[in-house]
Amino acid sequence: MTRRIALLGFALETNGFAAPAEEAEFREKCYLEGEDLARDLKQPAPRVSPGLNGFISVMDAAGPWEMIPVLYTTAGASGPADQAFFEACCARIEAALKAAGPLDGVYCCQHGAAAATEDQDADGTMLSRIRAAVGPDVAVVATLDLHANLSPAMVQSTDLLCAYLTNPHVDMRERGEEAARAMLEMFGGMKTKKAYIHLPLLPPSVALLTKKGPYADAIDHGQTLVGGPILNVSILGNFSMADSPRNGMSVVVTSRGDQAAADAAAREIAARIWADRNRYVAKLTSIADCTAMALAAGRDPARPALCFADVADNPGGGARGNTTWMLKAFHEAGVEGACFGIHYDVALAAEAHALGEGARFTARFNRDEKDKYSEPFAAEAVVEKLSDGAFIGRRGNMAGRSGNIGKTALLRLGGIRVVVVSVRNQAYEPMMFEHLGVDLGAVRALVLKSRGHFRAGFDEFFADEHIIEADCPGLVTPMLARVPYRHIPRPMWPFDADLVWAP
Repeated sequence: MTRRIALLGFALETNGFAAPAEEAEFREKCYLEGEDLARDLKQPAPRVSPGLNGFISVMDAAGPWEMIPVLYTTAGASGPADQAFFEACCARIEAALKAAGPLDGVYCCQHGAAAATEDQDADGTMLSRIRAAVGPDVAVVATLDLHANLSPAMVQSTDLLCAYLTNPHVDMRERGEEAARAMLEMFGGMKTKKAYIHLPLLPPSVALLTKKGPYADAIDHGQTLVGGPILNVSILGNFSMADSPRNGMSVVVTSRGDQAAADAAAREIAARIWADRNRYVAKLTSIADCTAMALAAGRDPARPALCFADVADNPGGGARGNTTWMLKAFHEAGVEGACFGIHYDVALAAEAHALGEGARFTARFNRDEKDKYSEPFAAEAVVEKLSDGAFIGRRGNMAGRSGNIGKTALLRLGGIRVVVVSVRNQAYEPMMFEHLGVDLGAVRALVLKSRGHFRAGFDEFFADEHIIEADCPGLVTPMLARVPYRHIPRPMWPFDADLVWAP
């Protein structure tokens, strides 16, 4: 029997404080429908999430099947999706599923923290509409980023929600493979049962790494329970900047038909996380201290090179990727051997391209920006290198994938070089610098607009002890007491410190 399986995805990590994500932003990042999606999946360096290719590889190995490519789009992290565009995507997906005829399965490659301008639970809405379109007997599975914000609708509409286990996310392909293996079990007659618990705990993003720390401990423990009746354990750290009723950590356990086993496992995991809540804290370093450390590294080659993460201006969390507080401080202090990236400034990149390589000019950062964090800064600069911004990633979750940061310029401001780009993205891939000729091994102080994914891309240059998370102003600061929340559920720890809770 040839199984017919639809593939699709609407991947958005919504920052509730950012400007809405219009259709143009999705199309700029990635929008593929029907045969365009099928063609991309066959490319040696596809644009889509590796989860899709992982799913396909397991299905191919299992025997003949028919792939129904529907629609995949992402704007990465941004503001809420324009409601009209979101509705159009839902309608296109529904129409394609109904037009495809009888289906055996649907694989949804989601992020899980999507909202639209009029819909706080866009993921729940889309998955519910998918379920309604295909009916109750079709296997519907979805993979999620571990920063997903779960809702009951997401759980109820699917047979399996399978979240990443790593942060930085380097197991996207593996989770697609896991989703495919689960679907094959469902084709063999297995029926899933799920347990879902939402915790009133809002951790800062920098406390959700999985190499070590409280979140790593929780995920590692959860995986010891997988096997036998337990099919999957997913622990969602949540996306703290969503400002959503869905905010808060959550646990979803999927069993092979054993509701009691799923319930017991979910309660145990949630209780362990809650007991560990005081470990979920952010510890950042001031700009002044970062500047002193960079000065010392630049002056003394015997010292280790340092990597500074400007976590509050991470485009991977919806920020603009263009704040200048660190740049201004380093420049005024005379730091040498530093490199900043990637700074999003369309006008500045265009001016550098118009002037050409070797040109000297006054670089005016953020001249066209109105965002309150986009502080202007000006300095004399030299255009060292220009590019169209196209590259193929080689590390972390960009390895083997096509990327494009638009018209790009490498500028030198005294002892500092800055990579200026035209497509907003976080700095999590060495090729964003190396395609311009930057020797990262020679950089003494590297400042990245990223929260955590850079750790998988730049770990060949910087050990954990040489990475400093900087305390700068920014839209996605992990210092949650500074965030003007309006929609998160209350009570919520750490804001309600005396909260008593049990799963």
